[in-house]
Amino acid sequence: MTDGLDDVYGGSLALLTDLYQLTMAAGYWLGGHAEREAVFHLTFRRPPFGGGYAIAAGLAPALQYLNRFRFTAEDVAYLGTLVDKERRPLFHPEFLAYLRELKLGVTVDAVPEGSLVFPHEPILRVRGPILQCQLLETPLLTLINFQTLIATKAARVVYAAKGAPVLEFGLRRAQGIDGGLGASRAAYIGGCTGTSNVLAGKLLHIPVSGTHAHSWVMFHGDELAAFRAYAEALPGNCTFLVDTYDTLEGVRNAIIVAKELRAKGHELSGIRLDSGDLAYLSTEARRMLNEAGFPDAKIVASNDLDEKLITSIQEQGSAVDSWGVGTKLVTAFDQPALGGVYKLGAYRDDNGEWREAIKLSEQPIKISNPGILQVRRLRSGGELVGDVIYDSEHGCEEPCAIHSIENPLMPPFVPPHDQVEDLLTTVMDRGTIKAMPDLESARRRAAADLAALSIRTKRFLNPQPYPVGLDGHVHRKKQELIHKARHHE
Repeated sequence: MTDGLDDVYGGSLALLTDLYQLTMAAGYWLGGHAEREAVFHLTFRRPPFGGGYAIAAGLAPALQYLNRFRFTAEDVAYLGTLVDKERRPLFHPEFLAYLRELKLGVTVDAVPEGSLVFPHEPILRVRGPILQCQLLETPLLTLINFQTLIATKAARVVYAAKGAPVLEFGLRRAQGIDGGLGASRAAYIGGCTGTSNVLAGKLLHIPVSGTHAHSWVMFHGDELAAFRAYAEALPGNCTFLVDTYDTLEGVRNAIIVAKELRAKGHELSGIRLDSGDLAYLSTEARRMLNEAGFPDAKIVASNDLDEKLITSIQEQGSAVDSWGVGTKLVTAFDQPALGGVYKLGAYRDDNGEWREAIKLSEQPIKISNPGILQVRRLRSGGELVGDVIYDSEHGCEEPCAIHSIENPLMPPFVPPHDQVEDLLTTVMDRGTIKAMPDLESARRRAAADLAALSIRTKRFLNPQPYPVGLDGHVHRKKQELIHKARHHE
């Protein structure tokens, strides 16, 4: 089963990167360091939307990208046209020849797609020749950042809907083909039950849904005539959009046609509300449909919805059965970027020994974590109670004490737990894909992880931070490296 990328883009994507990745690669090559082994980690610093978690997504497209990573003759020819500030060729011809023959040989470890992830812990760990690892920074961030953001937004919307189906309706407002397909995929992982995006349905096997728009009613001029015409054309797919002119009058017209459908052996699927006071209109529509003998007809609501508006409508006692969410889901309207980063954790020195690397900052949240990192998840009675970031070369110190990353002077603590799980598993081994994520499995994983997360962390207002920190070894090594760097030892 394809996950879409190969069917949408036929050409090379090796140049889907920032120029500075290539200039650094040229520097590694010229310095004789191109094959030096290194480890990078892809993480984020804050959960999106002011929430308490994120859902890892985008791994399958990322692996597809890696699987087809090659510099074509056309790619290399283009790079050969670039010049520096002195109008000389930017890249050495022999470096370009090196790129032309380059075959990816990295190992990628990742959390299972659909997993809950939290600040500072690796979503991906990339290990291999430093030149190759460096070239992958931008495309991996591009592919993981966006889908993780949208999967998280979808999960929040689904949580607000309290079990009512949520349909992703955002293609027309998405940022292009990538944005539309990526958002449909990620929203499905996050818990949406379907999409209006037919290409996503074809490529990804996501259920598709939709009936008609306002233009159908406007074209026919008369709402009742429009509903009758649609019922004649597609009698088994009748969810009428009732607010083109007057919403409650539209419900009455839908009921008239519903009775005519029933007389012909068909049933009205439902109605859709796309404007106005959705709490009031849904309860009135429910009363009218019930009194007319259509208690099974569903009420779908749309109209620039997000988790906060859905929560408010729910609190007002609405009778909405399912929600169509578009713009504010697929564009991550209130936070347009996840802010993921890709940092060097360790590299081999001239003697082949591992050397931990660290990036400092005046802001503690931006100081990177050194080592070859793994994440150990702790559970108690099935509930997620904390994550420990440790160096896989040293193992996790026992007991699994969590040292705060953002406040390193806080005493460490050990969450009571009865089960542990290491999250990062190998999905690509030295350039060969070992495990391709399955969309349905990712969706199930997200649902299971969310069910195991405390409601205090899932709440929208002031969520309780989920415990994540360093084990003792990484904590001590980090403080040592900070001291050395700041005192130039």
